[in-house]
Parts: sequence; structure tokens; C-alpha cells
Amino acid sequence: MNLRVILADDHPFVLIGVRAALDMHPGVTIVGEAATPTSLIELLQSTPCDVLVTDFAMPEASGAVEDGLRLIRRIRHGWPSLRIVVMTTLTNTAILRAIVSDGAVSALSKMEAMDELWQAIRASGNGEIHIGRSIVEALAHPQREECDLPPILRLPQRQAEIIRMFVRGQSISEIAAALGCHRRTISRQKRDAMAKLGVVNDPGLFAYVRAHGLHEC
Repeated sequence: MNLRVILADDHPFVLIGVRAALDMHPGVTIVGEAATPTSLIELLQSTPCDVLVTDFAMPEASGAVEDGLRLIRRIRHGWPSLRIVVMTTLTNTAILRAIVSDGAVSALSKMEAMDELWQAIRASGNGEIHIGRSIVEALAHPQREECDLPPILRLPQRQAEIIRMFVRGQSISEIAAALGCHRRTISRQKRDAMAKLGVVNDPGLFAYVRAHGLHEC
């Protein structure tokens, strides 16, 4: 088995670590690397590969946030035979469930050992999927509250309003002006809301909202 692999992550040290780990396994050739969604799509258009190993949430070079679920769906549509291994730091079960719902997408936590990544790539090469142990555990034991109201409705009213405004494209400064607050207050409220939703960055927030179908609220 000789698998052509593309790596995508916006953190250079992650790319170096993954490349070093995969170089130890015969039968794997890394044919390209990308650090943004745009460069990844361009690379896929020009470089044939069998397995894509990608971070779930990568910002563009401009800093604009890319919706991880939308990117995966775009790749699945454009390259339906490509097998995808998603690496993520997210722990929210709704997002994880949305990632693994596609039968061609494997997923594992970035906290897993590199051995787990090799297992995922090998499974992908055989037309199978591999779900990392941490993700299996998270999906098997979702937080009780996820079965109740939609998550954004459990936030305090002001925090829910800020999150809705933010995911609709308004900046922190614009939200602060609209609500008559200092931008530091808005930033703190947004940060607190994200912590309650179990996401750690803006790409994770956008993915969370889309996974729950809240982007149209």
C-alpha cells in the first residue's frame, strides 16, 4: 500500500510533528502541505492524493474564520473518493457527531498519540474510518444538558444575543456600538458564552452554531 497524503494545519509545528511521525511508516508519501482553507483547496485541485489529514478549524491568511463543517462538505463534494482524517482539539459532542456522520471521514483528537493517526490513515487507505479513543469516549458520554434545550437558549439573554450577532458577521466593535457597551465587555461576554458552549476559538464557535442548526436563528 502506497498512500499519497496531504497535510493541512495552520500551526507549523503540528505539520512538522505529523510529517516526522508519518515518515517512520513505509508506504506513505506526503505530497503536499497547506496552512489555510484556500491553499488547501488549491493544493487538492493540483495534487492527486488518497488521504487528507486536516485540522478542523483553520483561519484564512487574512484572519477570517472558516467554518470547518462547510470546508469538509466542500471537499467531500469536490473530491468524493478522497478519504479525510480530521484532527481537532474540540470536545463538543454536537460538532464531533457532525464530523463523523459522514462515512468517509475519520476523526481523532490532537491529544491522541501519533500511533492513532497512523491507524486512521491506514484505515482510510482500506476504505474504512477510524474514530479516536477520546472522541469515542466523548460521543458515548455526552453531557446531560445537551439533551435539553438548544444550547444557545441556555445562555443568559445578553450572551446569546452577542453570539447571534457575532456569527451573523458583526465585529466586536459593531456589537458594542449596537448594544451601548464597551468592546471589552462584549469580548468578555463572548468569551464566557464560548466557555459555556464548550468551544475554544472562533472557528469552533461557527462550527458549533452550524452543527446545531442555529445559524438561521
